[in-house]
Amino acid sequence: MGAQSKPEISPWGRAAAGATGAVLANALVYPLDIVKTRLQVQVRPNKSGSQLVSETPHYNSTWDAISRIVTDDGIKGLYAGINGSLIGVASTNFAYFYWYSVARALYMKSSKAASSSPSIAIELALGAAAGALAQLFTIPVAVVTTRQQTARSEERKSLLATAREVIEGPDGVPGLWRGLKASLVLVVNPAITYGAYERLRTTFFKDKANLRPWEAFLLGALSKAMATIATQPLIVAKVGLQSRPPPGRKGKPFKSFVEVMQFIIEHEGPLALFKGIGPQIFKGLLVQGILMMTKERVELLFILFLRYLQSLRSKQLRRATDMASAALQHSPLSNISKPLAMSS
Repeated sequence: MGAQSKPEISPWGRAAAGATGAVLANALVYPLDIVKTRLQVQVRPNKSGSQLVSETPHYNSTWDAISRIVTDDGIKGLYAGINGSLIGVASTNFAYFYWYSVARALYMKSSKAASSSPSIAIELALGAAAGALAQLFTIPVAVVTTRQQTARSEERKSLLATAREVIEGPDGVPGLWRGLKASLVLVVNPAITYGAYERLRTTFFKDKANLRPWEAFLLGALSKAMATIATQPLIVAKVGLQSRPPPGRKGKPFKSFVEVMQFIIEHEGPLALFKGIGPQIFKGLLVQGILMMTKERVELLFILFLRYLQSLRSKQLRRATDMASAALQHSPLSNISKPLAMSS
């Protein structure tokens, strides 16, 4: 049986499907996002035994973080900043899938081997370009959300108030784009994720136009795990850039993700660059799996809806044609034309 091509839908359709899947997935596992963010910004005691003074609690594990957040802030503490986070997730994924679909379509049209799938290098390049464009427009929401997630409950403010606090800080308006360089470097994460997803799909499910939910979940989870392990140090550095500086910095913000990584290595050792990787991978597995599973279903529903609209339009056109034909047959002009034709 020959390979079945997946029905084509517009970049807007793919973007809407991707954003829908991302919002649903992130809403379901949002507490893990809170936990991994807090684990990544905390500074552990160094080997010499000295500990930097901090008013924020120190968490020993994922479960310890969850239980202490609930004890201190209640269940709502696990959902701090969720509004801004979901806005950021929706906008980032909408922009990413839109630009990725546009870039991939342009490449396939211009490529001489349009019938074959792009190589891994091309998939990564297309994903990186789409990710960079998405980050430029959506990183302010990520900065504000990170501030909300790492703030203590008594200091936590609304989305707009937190944004105002960032703007009134030492960096001014450009502070909303803190971590942009790290974010641009981190476009390799979604590039690896979606590049690996497309490659794994063509490898294991080449002859399938539409994947089953568990198949899409499995491919999404595997591809995200690969990307997370490869980019975890950059993820930790980005979170450090976007949150408030640790006590050891005495209020002085980091200037680059390299500076964050140097600070972490100096005070905690190289392995600290991978702190929070447990909930990061677990969250990534769930989010990416649910995202791709939902995206595949939403795309299929979108295709079916478009086909339904097309069938309705075809029926309306046929009905209009039949009515016009019937009206023409019963018109006086048609009755007059018959005797004229016979007399001639």
